[in-house]
Amino acid sequence: MEGVDGAGKSTQLELLATALRAEGREVLTTREPGGTTLGEHLRGLVLDPAVAIGPNAEALIFAAARAELVATVIEPALAAGVWVISDRFVDSSLAYQGIARGLGIDAVAQANALAVGPCQPDVVVILDLPVSAATERGDEERDRIESEGSDLQRLVAEGYRELVRREPKRRFLVDATGSQERVHGRVVSVVREVTR
Repeated sequence: MEGVDGAGKSTQLELLATALRAEGREVLTTREPGGTTLGEHLRGLVLDPAVAIGPNAEALIFAAARAELVATVIEPALAAGVWVISDRFVDSSLAYQGIARGLGIDAVAQANALAVGPCQPDVVVILDLPVSAATERGDEERDRIESEGSDLQRLVAEGYRELVRREPKRRFLVDATGSQERVHGRVVSVVREVTR
């Protein structure tokens, strides 16, 4: 589950997980950075507004947290037949650090190839919401990246659109305007279409 900050990823992730569980599927949800002890520590560091972090270090911190999450949580769950839904994954780094921070998609993808190996999502749902609407939904307390404002988020939104253009059979822009229920219906429709 991807999108700009405030697009509703966490909410839609939980709604999707609930719907899949109601169908009898075993589902694990996780978030990035985070999901492991190391990942949560790195999350605190990389999102701390008091810590200045350059783009290269930022990309590598996210990749390190992701590597630990894949090795200790995601791969074992997938091996056991569990569906895994993550609040962010590699596409976040491609959009934020690769495009918005200017490191380049290929360079960030290469760093993440070491982190995740062949473990790639079958479906990437990108919640598409105008940045102005996403900003209104956001928390009053902003983390380091959120506090950079709407200019960064506009670049990120364009980054996600570029990723969809590059791989439209696995990445899907989902209109995130309207009620939670309407957006949920769109998300479920995409997931069912791709995974049947």
